[in-house]
Amino acid sequence: LLLHIQKKTLTMFSRAATTFSRSCSRSASSLLSRNATASQATRSMGTLEESPSAKSAWEKSCYFEMDFTIPEESTVYEAVQKFAAYDVGCLVTTNPHGDISGVISERDYVSKIALLGRKSKETKVKEISTKSSNLMVAHPEDSVDICMEKMLSKDIRHLPLVDVNGKVRVH
Repeated sequence: LLLHIQKKTLTMFSRAATTFSRSCSRSASSLLSRNATASQATRSMGTLEESPSAKSAWEKSCYFEMDFTIPEESTVYEAVQKFAAYDVGCLVTTNPHGDISGVISERDYVSKIALLGRKSKETKVKEISTKSSNLMVAHPEDSVDICMEKMLSKDIRHLPLVDVNGKVRVH
């Protein structure tokens, strides 16, 4: 799980949203690759009532104590430092009021900085991040299955967890 949302302990889901730790997802993926091809693999599906909520999944994840936010006025270099420090690929960006303003990912760095020859120490996060108006988000009461449906339907890998007021979830 990776309710990859930044500082103030933000929250996002990675595609490993149904696993609660990196070790679980690594051992599950190695078991899957040893025992079945992707087309043979089936996911055990319970009812929506049996599926944990986004909030409970986040609280059980190894990412719960991390600060996944970065101010949009920070440099891209600072974001890259945080990617490396937390071993994550996405951060939630926040405006000066602390509200979610978007997300920035390693992919943004590669496609908008490295390939274009821009300098990460001179470029602001807000210049290359995906803006909040284009974001799909999860809510605490959403089931993990609902979150996975959102991610798969939009082909996204990160899903910010926000409260009923649209504020980034903090633990």
